[in-house]
Amino acid sequence: MIGPLAILIFAVYLDWLPVSGSERLEHFILPATTLGLAMAAILTRLVRSSVLEELGEDYVRTARAKGLPERVVLFKHVLKNSLIPVVTIIGLQFGIILTGAIVTETIFAMPGVGDLTVRAINEREYNQVQANLLAIALTYVAVNTLTDLLYRLLDPRIALDR
Repeated sequence: MIGPLAILIFAVYLDWLPVSGSERLEHFILPATTLGLAMAAILTRLVRSSVLEELGEDYVRTARAKGLPERVVLFKHVLKNSLIPVVTIIGLQFGIILTGAIVTETIFAMPGVGDLTVRAINEREYNQVQANLLAIALTYVAVNTLTDLLYRLLDPRIALDR
């Protein structure tokens, strides 16, 4: 729904951006915005609620009582601890972005794995479809593994040797 509406407003009515293509940077603005807009709303709400929850913790009061500047309290302590659920959601939402890329590539007539998969389905190239789906699945597994490894950086209490 966002993609066709963005094309109508920014490419047809306002004539600011191209409708399709992949030669220049302007060609990627509408598809990237379309893919990222829905996830941005979810992440914004999650970061806000997570930060508000962390602000009430004892360690925040202790850091403020020690005289740390508010900027240090927010960015070094609060934001770092509130990113753990955000990283989880980003890892899980990556699968939605991968499937959304197939639709977005089709709407914006961009070459990519999604476009290749749709053409392979239409032409009944089953080996190509399987290879594309395997590549997408392996990418999803790799991102989720990276998400688990990021937990170690965000929370040093999580040990790798367990």
